[in-house]
Amino acid sequence: MTSAQQTTPRKGTRTLIVARMEPEEADAVAQIFSDSDATELPGMIGLSRRTLFRFHDLYFHLVEADDDISPALYKARNHPLYGDINQRLSRHIRPYDANWREPKDAMAIPFYSWAVDGE
Repeated sequence: MTSAQQTTPRKGTRTLIVARMEPEEADAVAQIFSDSDATELPGMIGLSRRTLFRFHDLYFHLVEADDDISPALYKARNHPLYGDINQRLSRHIRPYDANWREPKDAMAIPFYSWAVDGE
């Protein structure tokens, strides 16, 4: 488990990606992910669920998977489907941190978690 991922007994791992996005870009970003999620890319990475959120000019991308997605994500970075979605998103999403270099630089680090009955 990386510091940017949280393991939960029932749901595997969750990764929260943080970036900047103008609120009016939400529909375009949702469509880009809808198009991508209809391909084999989510399966290649090992995703089981994706949820997008916005708050003012912030973008939050919650990714859930059975296992750590980091190895598969880095491998997929060389795939044309990854390149396509990355290029399309670059028109709508900006890094939160100007020093962003790679996906892990946008991943939030969990510092507290609670679940009913320890689940």
